[in-house]
Amino acid sequence: MPQAPIDILARLVAFDTTSRLSNLALIEWVSDYLAGLGVSSHLTFSDAGDKANLFARVGPVDGPALVLSGHTDVVPVDGQSWDTDPFELSVRDGRAYGRGAADMKGFIACVLAWMPGLVEQARAGRLCRPVGIALSYDEEVGCLGVGRLIEDLARRGESVSGCVIGEPTGMRPVIAHKGIAHYRCVVTGREAHSSLTPQGVNAIEFAARLITHIRKLADAEAQFGHRHALYDVPFATLQTGVIRGGVAGNIVPKSCEFIFECRWLPGDRHERFIDSVREYAGVLEREMRQVSGAASILFEPLVNCPPFEAVNGSEVLHYACELGGCRESEGAAVAYTTEAGRFSEAGIPCVVFGPGHIREAHRPDEFIELEQLDACMNWLEKLGHCLVDGKIRDDTFA
Repeated sequence: MPQAPIDILARLVAFDTTSRLSNLALIEWVSDYLAGLGVSSHLTFSDAGDKANLFARVGPVDGPALVLSGHTDVVPVDGQSWDTDPFELSVRDGRAYGRGAADMKGFIACVLAWMPGLVEQARAGRLCRPVGIALSYDEEVGCLGVGRLIEDLARRGESVSGCVIGEPTGMRPVIAHKGIAHYRCVVTGREAHSSLTPQGVNAIEFAARLITHIRKLADAEAQFGHRHALYDVPFATLQTGVIRGGVAGNIVPKSCEFIFECRWLPGDRHERFIDSVREYAGVLEREMRQVSGAASILFEPLVNCPPFEAVNGSEVLHYACELGGCRESEGAAVAYTTEAGRFSEAGIPCVVFGPGHIREAHRPDEFIELEQLDACMNWLEKLGHCLVDGKIRDDTFA
């Protein structure tokens, strides 16, 4: 007997798949669930072997698959005050509470609950188009796992017609988002007693000058940069999010490091900001080396997720909009980043479209509204009709 999405969601939430931990228990559970339906899964593993992506295909063996994609990892609950156990689903007042309920295990639960009916159609030979399920690891820390999944699809010759990224969008299509890049900057100076300050190279102060330069770039972009009215923040942004340095108030600090990010619009190049930061770092480094030849400023790229723009008129966008009851022109653009950038970069048309709301993600007492799960199941049922008929029927909205 098919399981309800809320029951599957309870199972998924119970797996603590915080990005720093393994997701294998969840992946193995999903693989077993699909195997029980007669569907085999293909896994691709991280270098350490403690995490995995999953891909499964239902329907005809030939022809490109429409892929429904979700990430399995969640953000930490450390330091957050929850009213309930974040890894035990709690349902009350029309909401289901738990870490990942909105972002994005709710979508995965709906897809899995929909699978038994889809498999039945496939066995009866009525499914005209194949459907793929793609689950990834480490999206929350830089879309790290999905690249390996995409490479594996290409290596095995899996043809994909389009991809629905089921991030929480309130079941309204997101047709574009910014890219994001994180860099670590490590400033190394010379330690000295603070009474002999001129003999030292203060790593914190030079880092501060570089951070100020990043801030000036951000301010200039906010005032004079290219704008796209569809976005809630309609220009590229930069900011410094983490800084560490120094050991005592009376010691000239030898080291300081900080992490800064850039979020940029599709069609832009974030390298223009990074080039400016590196150029100014070179100026500072030459000044530092007048005191200590060992002084340095080094950069390490941490995250680089490309921006995304939907392909106008693509089939996958048509499914999201027509079956979701809206026009393509009503799609939104957002400042956050998803795996759509990776799929799109690989030439796969995408749309970001799923149950729940991004405002509920990452927060304590994260929740998804039960009516959002119902809306997603309703959309999947309509999609199933289309995949059986091969087209959107006149009575699809009945």
